[in-house]
Amino acid sequence: MQENAIGSLIGSLVDNRYQVKSRLARGGMSTVYVATDQRLDRDVALKVLHPHLANDGNFLDRLAREARAAAKLSHPHVVGVLDQGHDGDTAYLVMEYIKGHTLRDVINSKGALSPRLALALIDPVVEGLGAAHAAGMIHRDVKPENVLIADDGRIKIGDFGLARAVTTTTSTGALIGTVAYLSPELVLGKPADARSDIYSTGIMLFEMLTGRQPFDGEVPIQVAYQHVNSTVGPPSALVPGLADEVDELVQWCTASDPEQRPVDGNALLAELRHIRTNLTDSELDLQPPAAVRAAAAAGGASATASHGLRGAAAPPAPARKPSHLPQNPPGPGAAAVQGIPPVQGSPGNHTEVLSPIHGGEVPRGRPTEVISRASNPTTVFSAPTSSNPASSNPTSSNPASSTPVSSTNVSSTSRPVLPPYGFDDDDRDDAQLPLSKREQRKLDRHEEKARSRAAATPVRTLREGNPRRRGALWIVVMVILALLATGAGWFFGMGPGSPGTVPSVANRTVAEAQKLLRDAGFQSSTQDVFDDDVKAGLVVASEPGAGTEIRKYQQVSLFVSKGPQLFPLPRLTGKTLEASKEALNGAEMALGKVTEKFDEEVPAGTVLSQAPAPGTPARHGTPVSLTVSKGPQPIPVPDVRGQDEEEAVHAIEAAGLKAEVADETVHDRNVPKGAVVSQEPASGTLTRGQTVTLTISEGPKLVKVPNYIGKQVEDATEALRKRGFEVRVNEVLGGFFGTVRDQDPVDTEVPEGSVITLTVV
Repeated sequence: MQENAIGSLIGSLVDNRYQVKSRLARGGMSTVYVATDQRLDRDVALKVLHPHLANDGNFLDRLAREARAAAKLSHPHVVGVLDQGHDGDTAYLVMEYIKGHTLRDVINSKGALSPRLALALIDPVVEGLGAAHAAGMIHRDVKPENVLIADDGRIKIGDFGLARAVTTTTSTGALIGTVAYLSPELVLGKPADARSDIYSTGIMLFEMLTGRQPFDGEVPIQVAYQHVNSTVGPPSALVPGLADEVDELVQWCTASDPEQRPVDGNALLAELRHIRTNLTDSELDLQPPAAVRAAAAAGGASATASHGLRGAAAPPAPARKPSHLPQNPPGPGAAAVQGIPPVQGSPGNHTEVLSPIHGGEVPRGRPTEVISRASNPTTVFSAPTSSNPASSNPTSSNPASSTPVSSTNVSSTSRPVLPPYGFDDDDRDDAQLPLSKREQRKLDRHEEKARSRAAATPVRTLREGNPRRRGALWIVVMVILALLATGAGWFFGMGPGSPGTVPSVANRTVAEAQKLLRDAGFQSSTQDVFDDDVKAGLVVASEPGAGTEIRKYQQVSLFVSKGPQLFPLPRLTGKTLEASKEALNGAEMALGKVTEKFDEEVPAGTVLSQAPAPGTPARHGTPVSLTVSKGPQPIPVPDVRGQDEEEAVHAIEAAGLKAEVADETVHDRNVPKGAVVSQEPASGTLTRGQTVTLTISEGPKLVKVPNYIGKQVEDATEALRKRGFEVRVNEVLGGFFGTVRDQDPVDTEVPEGSVITLTVV
């Protein structure tokens, strides 16, 4: 029913703004659609959350804050968050639509990449992470599926903030992440920081250089175990000839101790670009061996899902001693040390639930979530519950949970786990191979500290032991422990460590909110944020949210509204209408009413004015009205033919046009001398100031009348008509002979077209 409900969004209008066109992808947390923002007339990526998340009010509050934080991050290598909302039962995020493919598609199609290509692809990812880290944001789920490559070559990293929102909402002991890229501290339930993203980036770079991930396992718990207990080996173990600087870069990023990694993305970016600049062309263009490329190509889709090469031959031995991790997951003893008990699982896609990680408790009755994706799934690690003793007690009555996973009890058809391309911590001291410069410096520092401690430690006690003194000492110790236990009981029962429920402080003044928190026993701090809905000076929300039960010594953060975030409107005057639309889209403003107006100087289609004015602070989505030029106003050409020259010129100039009299005049039998014979143009429209040319008449032309007396009337008539005269015949005595007896006028010049009278006898 959920799938049908989600699929039914195609063709629908979400929040009266986003027209859903097609579905891009579906994951365990959401479904992503291509939609058209009808207000700004552009395509966007619409991420619609699944109902189990959309119906959680606490999650929606958290997601709104994370979305606001992500929206503030504007960087060319980070997918922009444009909007967030809730339309009925549909909770959604609106993000920049990147038409193209993902880094996972590149790895699947090409396998192992050359160092030049791998470093060029990872550079914008690290730059985007550096900008996010500088803004105080952590990604928490860096992986090839979240690296988007546009068709025009732009590279961006997406899904900021969503992993944190889901992590906070799922349970007090849950963690969102893709097991192949999880840092050791996240596996152990420690807080994430920028160095956790660096670790995931290092794993991703290892995979780009070798075509596979450094750790492999039949079930996700095996991979998570290796992240905690093993060290990522050099990629040159799979790609011989790889530069030492590249090996050291990967191992620097994937150090088990966060203190040994780059502090954030900007620190890594500086080192990455230094290495790219100093490597030779031959080192940058090194091609992986054919065997590595073939194994990567054969592993393609299936290896991606299982974090390893399934069914491939054993890879070449790494440069340092490889880890000999047993095929079954750690037994109960090892699990207790690391906080990861054995889990019954099955081979295949890493979409199962792993428990526990944090060692906390999941609220009763809350289902454990499984988040899966087509390739590297984002997995929910969940803490054990009291109702599921099998997940925390290896001696449970459930046979499936009491037996550790091994090659004999997973499946008769499952393959043995290949050794990962890494080192167990126990094996690292046995490697007698040359160390890198960074490892040598680290080893020298450890040896110097060890010598200092040895010099400061006495080799012999100065006083012999006394059984009575030892007994008194034990009594003192027990008394101190009893006092500590009593103090701890008071601290956690009635003192600052006692639990309390965070009150609701939304839409209250800061003073009112702080008083409510003090009355409930909490200390608070404030942080200013922009908010479109809450008036400036009032509290938007708190962290942890209202209704959350925490210890009273934990501080509560108050998010205080600064009002809506305002942005200056762009200057559109002088731009074309199309360029103005693009500028408004770029500034995330809306196009308001468009009015057209004639203008004698500004070309048609150019913006004459805008309202509000340029530079006016406004919210995103504010409509901007435009007045656009229609060009010069057309003027009908007056018809002045037959009018006197002076009258014609006056009529044309009165219409706003310019009259020009042609130098040459013409004879016209119908138009008197001095009047307009013709004009150009004679009709239609012109714009103000354009010219109308007038031709003036000289009157009719004078033609000499020949003498046709004594000629036959027919010949005389024809000749006169050819000269342009009209002929009138008067017959005397019936005109019997047909001879012209008289002619009027004769032998003189008369106007063309005059009447010539012939008298015929």
